[in-house]
Amino acid sequence: MTEQSHGSCAGCGIAIQTADAKKPGYAPESALGRKVIICQRCYRIKHYNEVAPVGMGDDDFLKILDGIGSTESLVVMVVDIFDFQGSWLKGLPRFVGKNPILLVGNKVDLLPRNINLNRVRNWMQHEAKERGLRPEDVVLISAQKGLHIDELLNRIGELRKGRDVYIVGVTNVGKSTMINRILHDYGAAELEITTSPFPGTTLDKIEIPLEDGRSIFDTPGIINRDQIGHMVSPTDLRKITPTSRINSKVYQLDDGQSLFLGGLARIDFVRGERQPFIVYVDNDLYIHRTKLEKADEVMQKHHGTLLVPPTGEEAAKALPPFVKHTFKINKSTMTTDIVISGLGWVSIQGKHEASVVVHAPKGVSVGMRKGLI
Repeated sequence: MTEQSHGSCAGCGIAIQTADAKKPGYAPESALGRKVIICQRCYRIKHYNEVAPVGMGDDDFLKILDGIGSTESLVVMVVDIFDFQGSWLKGLPRFVGKNPILLVGNKVDLLPRNINLNRVRNWMQHEAKERGLRPEDVVLISAQKGLHIDELLNRIGELRKGRDVYIVGVTNVGKSTMINRILHDYGAAELEITTSPFPGTTLDKIEIPLEDGRSIFDTPGIINRDQIGHMVSPTDLRKITPTSRINSKVYQLDDGQSLFLGGLARIDFVRGERQPFIVYVDNDLYIHRTKLEKADEVMQKHHGTLLVPPTGEEAAKALPPFVKHTFKINKSTMTTDIVISGLGWVSIQGKHEASVVVHAPKGVSVGMRKGLI
């Protein structure tokens, strides 16, 4: 006999079930009488900030997105401005078909104060085009602080033309926080969606009805495996995830010097004239400067102790082996960023040539881009 339907969890979208506390969607029968039902997992994330892994793989999440192309809708793709490369949803055209796309850059509040937001918009348009995507527009917001939410809603209203809206993105870009901000500002806060810094919080589509009979759908975040955040513990993930405006740190380096970004990456200035390396990472992340000739020894002796995160020798051993990424920075009028996905980036001004080697755990995406700032 099949268990009767109890609807969906208002927090993560999964079907509610009362039979098995170990499976996704479980809620005790005592919770079924509430006006807004959430599963036990969402309750624990919300009230105890618990990490709650679920037995769903990447394929389960991809299947949920696969149907978007057969709908007539506006697709809103949310990226994390601070980790643009790591939060890019690869293969998006495959999911959306011919539907128009609005690109939203979240966490604008983390960028340094002196940044020109029009330049950031143009930069995002350029980066999207380089990746084969031509969005209808780019909107910059802070879901956490509520910045520019009105502008976002106006653009959604203009572009959707009576259609449904699907919110898509990888994990941790702030999709659910953005929707909660919209619900809160427009008087429907009782429908709050579960949010957390951990991957896989939203488990199924969450439907939010609109006045014209259409809906906004929050979809599960796709896990982007090349972000460093998927290789560290939940405690260490909090240590590398910025929550306040980034203050850049400038290091005047001679060739033959190295910078450790905690114990998660190492940047070697192999050859070139003395020049500034400008580091954009979480404000509390420990940065250690040393001579290149001593860098291997420092790593061996202090990984997981002085060089944290990872916190502790066991966590350090659990990381994949570090691999080298070699970059040649040519003399230029343009700034170049070397980006370590999920951790941050280092800007090199280009006034002098430079040979740089970045060491990062195997599988983490490390690349160069035109300077954001």
